[in-house]
Parts: sequence; structure tokens; C-alpha cells
Amino acid sequence: MKVSLKRRFGVADDPGALRPSLQDCLEAVLLQADSLIDSVLDSLAVPIERARKAAERGERPAPDLAALRQLVSQRAAVRQSFSAHLRQAIYGGGGVEAQARGLVRFEDLQLFEEAQLDESIELARAMQEVAASVDEVLPALDALMSTLLGWITVQPQINPLRPELFVRALRECIAEQVDDAQGRSAAIVPAAGRMGVSLRLLYRDLSDWLRSHGVEPASQGAPVITSGKAAAEPSSVARTLLTLDRLRRLLSGELDDAPGLAGRSPQDFMHTVPASVEALQDMKQVEAMVQRLSKRPREPGGAAGPNGRRRPPLDGKQLGKQVGEEVARMMLDKLMEDERLLPSVRDLLQALEPVLLHLTKADARFFSDRQHPARRFLDRVTHRSLAYATERDEGFRRFLQSMEDAVVSISEQPEGQASVTFAHALQQLEAQWARQDKAQHQRQEEAARALMHAEQRNLLAQRLAGEFRERTHDKEVPAFVVDFLCGPWAQVVAESQLSCTDGRNDPEGFMALVEELLWSVQPRLVRRQRSRLVGLIPALLAGLRQGLQRIGYPAERITPLFDQLIALHEALLQEDAPAASAQPAPVPEEAVWLAEREASESGYLAADSVMPVEPPAVAPEAADEIAPAPAAAGELSIGAWIELMLEGQWVRAQLSWASPHRTLFMFISRGGLAHSMSRRTMERLRAQGLMRVVADEHVVDHALDAVAQAALRNTLDKT
Repeated sequence: MKVSLKRRFGVADDPGALRPSLQDCLEAVLLQADSLIDSVLDSLAVPIERARKAAERGERPAPDLAALRQLVSQRAAVRQSFSAHLRQAIYGGGGVEAQARGLVRFEDLQLFEEAQLDESIELARAMQEVAASVDEVLPALDALMSTLLGWITVQPQINPLRPELFVRALRECIAEQVDDAQGRSAAIVPAAGRMGVSLRLLYRDLSDWLRSHGVEPASQGAPVITSGKAAAEPSSVARTLLTLDRLRRLLSGELDDAPGLAGRSPQDFMHTVPASVEALQDMKQVEAMVQRLSKRPREPGGAAGPNGRRRPPLDGKQLGKQVGEEVARMMLDKLMEDERLLPSVRDLLQALEPVLLHLTKADARFFSDRQHPARRFLDRVTHRSLAYATERDEGFRRFLQSMEDAVVSISEQPEGQASVTFAHALQQLEAQWARQDKAQHQRQEEAARALMHAEQRNLLAQRLAGEFRERTHDKEVPAFVVDFLCGPWAQVVAESQLSCTDGRNDPEGFMALVEELLWSVQPRLVRRQRSRLVGLIPALLAGLRQGLQRIGYPAERITPLFDQLIALHEALLQEDAPAASAQPAPVPEEAVWLAEREASESGYLAADSVMPVEPPAVAPEAADEIAPAPAAAGELSIGAWIELMLEGQWVRAQLSWASPHRTLFMFISRGGLAHSMSRRTMERLRAQGLMRVVADEHVVDHALDAVAQAALRNTLDKT
């Protein structure tokens, strides 16, 4: 019987009349969880039934289907488990950061246990199956969900209904029911295949439902420089050797084939393993893994080479060197594909290939030690090169010449001294950069001090604003007075308290003015003592003016405030003041406020000063280069490179400082110019397509992560 997903999404006749919220959408999808998993279980029942009929006819027994039978027989438990895991994934995000980094990271291999590697392989297999089904309909849903999330540009990486969350829920559900790793592997692919088919129908129906209710898709936003060619084919060598499975076998199978090694412990051969796979030796279940792998059938006559011919088996040392060389070559290939690096920089890195290949075979620490001199050299050079968007940028020729001199000096040294040579070259480069950046660092420190003080004052002002609002509760205080106290005056009191070194709470009397101001604007109280108000007004206005000048509050904003306050006082003295509402004033939107001097020193950008009426258009030829940015701009790490639209031009800048509470951020562009902003401004700029992330990680780390991902893909191709 043909199984299809039940359709529960209606189509609105009046678009926009009942526009669904994000939660409405998520709950509607979660109602489909039982139908999704039922379709999966029904599909798994098909091979079980075929096997039963074949057995009745006396045909050859089918492969072991115990895992499938177990899942089908526990339908109720599977349903409940899948629904729970799917709800947790959808509302919890399912690990956005982990998804952005991929299933396997190079640096994590040394911490991975066997079960974690198996999980990565199972998830990758399942994702292959699902992606093949949903790739056509997913972009439309990404655009609609981005709108519901409040973005005006597409953010596929934070779509709470992205397919990897369904895959993870499916994998967790199967893992709870099937303990055997081999059984899970046998079940995950057919289960994911059916899940993909059902998910395609769900995505299509959901998109139609959202559009019929007036939800408009988000735009594609601004292009982001990509970190390489996503569709680049792995090298022929990588397809024949570098797989996760063969990295594991390096600890057992081929080592036993080497002459004279029979009967010795696999740990005796760890010195032959290059660091590209040496990271695996810290696994907690090495012995169990080795025993399991040793039982696998070995490839007769050795592995196949790129030309399809058989080559003789390699001992551990030979295989280790070859794997290490392949990892190094693939890392360099990824660097050469990285379009964020300018062509002349990539050419110089390519010139280092012979030195690096020899080094990685002689000194395996290059892969396992991030502080290895050669690794640090590549990290620092490539990361600093991201300061330049084009080869015409100011300062690039000087940077390129210094890099060229370093590459020449490294290449001319004997191969056996490569590590020392890289260390010396890096030391020379950093000394040059430090001299060039000296003035910039001084300005940066001054700007950071101004921002730090501003954050401390704003945090204290927020607390004081809460206290002032509490004082006005149930009092006849005009709304503009409440806003004044909770806004600029809270900043005045906070500044005064921060500047006091002797611990006094009200060193300049600004806190005392709060009670006087509140008394002076309440008609019921003033009527009893009008003479007091007459004597109070001059000192009150003088104190308020002094406090506002203390924080550099703009004069053009002081005058209207005082005009409004004076008019109220005059009305009170003439006994015709209207009664103020006892209802609390609306809480003003929290915002970071900087004095003019602080803003000038730090290059502060207020959101309103850079927001366009319309987001920048994306050129058709750039549409294919759009890459997902981090889930939140405020989560960028120090050292990240971004491009910022200022005065109609893209400006390349680096995140150099973030306040302790991450409410203020400072970027530095060419010439040491500071561009600081609040977290909210960052998010708005990104949503408007006026900020794009160039790199939030080191280029070399990204290249090595790509190698690990290639190994994972090759593993899937082999199975």
C-alpha cells in the first residue's frame, strides 16, 4: 500500500487574515511527528514482509533484519521517542553551532571516542538520503521561516525546521531502541530515505500554507565572501585512501600485515602513526576498536590506487607517511580554493608546498599541535591577509613583500631545519607588524577604555532606572518626567557614582534631585506648598543642567526638556495644571547611550545613522556566493573579520574588542580607524544586509576541518 503524509495544512482564502506566528508554525509541524515516523516504520516493514515470504518459499534467507523488526514492533515507543526528540530539537535549536561546524572537526578527532565517530558517519549517511529529497523545496521554506523569525534576509542556518534537526531526532530515536551499532547502521539509511520523502511533502505543504496566509519570503540579502568552492571534487588520492575507516585501521589491520610485527600489541606501533591520525590514540576504547577492526575482511592484494591497479599492502610506517602527506596536500588544496585569500597570497602559500610536505612527514606534530611553528606561521599570515579585500588596498604591497621575504628565507633553508626556520620567520614578521601597529594599538586602547566605562555606566543606569520607575509607581507623575529619570538622569547618577572614589552613594547630590523633581511635578503635593516650589525651581533647574552637562548630554536635547518642565511648573503655580495620569509610563526600549566624547573616541555608530530605507540589492552574479553567517552577530569571536557598509562602500574591519557583558563591540579597519556599536546595532546591520562575515575562524583550521569532512564523505562513498 502506498503510504503518504497526511496533509493538515489548509489554504487561506483571505491572505493575512490569520497570519500564523512562529509558534503556530512549529506546533503545526510537531502535530505531523506521528505521521512522519509512521511513514518511516511502514517503509521498514516492507523488507521484513518480503523476507518472510521469501523464507516461506524456501529461498535464501534474507540479511539480518533484527533491528528493523525491533523498531517496527515497538511502534508506540518509537513514536513517543521521536516526537520528544523532535520537539527538543526544534525548540532547542538542535545545536546551531555544532551544525555550522559540521559533523567532524579535525581538532576534535583526538577527543572522539569510537561511538562519536560512528554517530558522525550515521548522521552523514542519513543526511545524504534526506538532502537528496528536500534540496529542491528547502530554499523556499528557508525564506519563509526567516520572515517568521524576524529577518529580512534568508538565514537558513537558524531555520528551526531545517532537515538536520529531523535527522538527529530520527537517529536519537533509533539509538534508544537499537543498542547494536551494526543494527543502527542497517536501519538508519532506509529510515532516512523514507523520512526524506515525507519531509519533502511536509516542506512543500508548509510553504504553501504560509504563503496563503500572507507570509512573504525573505530576500537573499548581501553576498558574503565564500571560504572555498563547495562543489570542489576531492583529489583522486583522497578518494582512495583518506577515509575515517582507514584512519582507524591504521591502528590495527595493516600494521599486522607488516613483516615481523605478528604477535605484538598495536600500541607498540604508535610511533609509526603520523599526527594526522595520531589524534585517535587518546580514544578510550582503543583495544575494543582494534579487536573489532581486526575481524573485518581485508582487501585482497592491497588497496586500489588512483589508476585502479592494485598496490601491495603498506606497513604502518609507510601508510602513516602517505596519509600524513595526503592530509597536508588536501589542506593546501583547500587553502588554494579559499577565495577569501587574495591570489598573490595563495601563490606564496603554494610556493611553500615542498617544504610543508617534507615537514609533515618528518615532524608529525604539525597536525596535532596548534602551536607548532609552521602551523602558527600559516595561521598568522593567512588571518592577517584577510585585512585586505583587494590587492589595491592601502598597505597590501608592504604586507605582501614581508610575506614574500619570509617565504624565500624558509625555502632556502635546509629541510631538516624547517621548524626552526618557520619560527624565526614568524618572529621577524610579528616584529614588523608590531612596529606598524604600534600607533593603532594605542588608539585602540583609548577607545576600549571609553567603551568599557560606557558599558559600566549603562549597566548601572539600567539598575537605577528600575529604582526610579518604582518610585513613580502610583504617583501623579507625567510620562515625560518618568522617561527623563529612567533615561538621561539615570546616566547622570550612574556617572557620578562611578567617578566617586571614596564610596559615597551621592557625591554630587544628583540622587537627591530625584525626590525634589518628583515632588515638583505632582499637583496634589504642590498645591499645599506653592511657596516651596517657587524657591525650589531655580536650584532644581541648575542642578539638572549641571548633571546633564556632566555626561555631555546634547544641548539641543536639554532645551526642549527644560521648556516642557518649566511650562508644567508655571501651570502648577497658576493652579490650572492638568492632573497627571497615575498609569505608569511605557518602559522605553533599552539602548546603549554614549556621550559625544566617548562616541567620538570609539567611532561609535548608532543604528539610525547607518540604516538605509531599503537593504542593498544583490547582484545576480553574486547570488551563488552567498554563505550563511553565524546565528548571531553578537557571538562573533575576537579576531573575526567582517565587511561593513559605510557611506555606500564596503569596509573590511576586524573585531578587536568586546565589552565583558558583550553589549559593545569595536572593529578596526585600515589605518586604525575604530568602528564601535552596540549588540543590537550589529544584529540590525546584519539583518539589513549591511554587515557580512568574512571569517570567524582561522583559515588553516577551516582547511583542516574541510579535510576531516572530506574523509567523512569518502567513508560514505566506500560503504
